[in-house]
Amino acid sequence: MPHQIVLASDHAAIELKAALAQWLREAGHDVTDLGPQDTTSVDYPDYGYALAGHVAAGKATFGIALCGSGIGISIAVNRNPACRCARVDEPLSARLAREHNDANVLAMGARLIGLDQAKACVEAFLSTSFAGGRHQRRVDKLSAPTG
Repeated sequence: MPHQIVLASDHAAIELKAALAQWLREAGHDVTDLGPQDTTSVDYPDYGYALAGHVAAGKATFGIALCGSGIGISIAVNRNPACRCARVDEPLSARLAREHNDANVLAMGARLIGLDQAKACVEAFLSTSFAGGRHQRRVDKLSAPTG
């Protein structure tokens, strides 16, 4: 089933982002690349915030956020209460992020993960549905923190 997917990265993840965007388009997904488009140094928060805004506004069902480690951009995305971004390195975590946490953004580190493993993570993420049930109340708390 095709999805609307938005991608963003910093300069360290340009190649991985381009490869994933092409692969996703070939699979029939509607892909928006928010940049950057070259390796000129940029600040990952700017791109994480842009991706989060895109997802929060309903312009994409899912986001893929990339930077050197995946850590910085995931923190930026998670500043938006409409986003649940999970930073992963392997498919099981990607699947559980969707199944248990209803994650709508996947973050990965281009310096830590190869293209084949990144594709496996994205595939697991996109093919998994949120389980709901006992997980729903926990997910609800993520968007409305107390205390």
